[in-house]
Amino acid sequence: MTDSDLVREVLSEYPVFDGHNDLPITARGRYGEDPVAARIAEGNDALHTDIPSLRAGGVGAQFWSVYVPSHLPEPEAVCQVLEQIDFVYRLEKTYPDTFQIARTAADIRSAWAAGRIASLMGAEGGHSIRESLGVLRMLRQLGVGYMTLTHNDNTTWAKSATGEDADYGLTDFGREVVREMNRIGMLVDISHVHEDTMYDALAASSKPVIFSHSSCRDVANHPRNAPDGVLEALAANDGVIMITFVPFFINEAAGEHWNASQAKREELGLRHPLKPEADGAPQLSREAEAYETWLAENPAPAVGIDDVVTHVEHAREVAGIDHIGIGSDFDGIPAGPEGLQRVSDYPRLFEALTAKGWSAQDLKKLASGNILRVVEASEVSSW
Repeated sequence: MTDSDLVREVLSEYPVFDGHNDLPITARGRYGEDPVAARIAEGNDALHTDIPSLRAGGVGAQFWSVYVPSHLPEPEAVCQVLEQIDFVYRLEKTYPDTFQIARTAADIRSAWAAGRIASLMGAEGGHSIRESLGVLRMLRQLGVGYMTLTHNDNTTWAKSATGEDADYGLTDFGREVVREMNRIGMLVDISHVHEDTMYDALAASSKPVIFSHSSCRDVANHPRNAPDGVLEALAANDGVIMITFVPFFINEAAGEHWNASQAKREELGLRHPLKPEADGAPQLSREAEAYETWLAENPAPAVGIDDVVTHVEHAREVAGIDHIGIGSDFDGIPAGPEGLQRVSDYPRLFEALTAKGWSAQDLKKLASGNILRVVEASEVSSW
């Protein structure tokens, strides 16, 4: 049996269950509210994600990020997260033979049995709840399966990995948020948070915790990655780190280039380079065009599958085979590593791991077995 044959067999039984994909905000930003306009049924090379590519990549379950920017005023953030959730439901309604909304491990298995892709949701950032446990509960009622405690900025109750310095990780209210998430069966996601917040959340949670899209800080020193001490604590918690493909998180040279590019954006006064026209189509501002010129003149270092493999193997070594998964961040990044640039490319990663001696059982755990276990462990019968 070839490596390709083995991977195909593995993914037929344990399809890829990816922890983080930003198709909702990217498709809405470029094409509007109607999923048909995004041309995902026939294939759209302008996106990392479309239906033919999901099928080719062996994807069986996806946490769709219902992300909204963390700089928004919180009332606006709550409104926009509801619009993101609406888009995920519209995906299912528009393509019912492809997508099936899932809330539980049983729902995921049901979708697989029907040949559909289980669609789950993750809220990216505690600003999405406006400091309201009632809003948190309603997000869970609508099917949101995890919440990332912060995005790029601090909240009043949780410190971000990339926010301003603060003298807290989680505040008392932050611990209350974690306990409420445990009670209602919502996974606690500690991607994006400061190391202090990681440890505080792991200590506060009575259920397994996840990193939906992070990698290993001892391989690439970026604050968005998990230090080895946190990986050890995550294993003790029975959680999962879902290794991301973000080039500037997984390769230090790429990270240095990213920092330089962000400095250039700040110099140009940019935060979000796309400005919508009246009809909703994105339009590059003059400043964004200058930024694109700078990128062309200062290309990023090459990053490839081997970089991802290094992080996956390091996480396995430190946390253990039962505590790793995949969280690509497709359609939330400009481009993936060479060879992992679309959702159709997942088998290449599994083939690379097979070549390094990974067994079929190992690959099954990475693909979906581990995160499926954690989803099931978080479930509650009623609340």
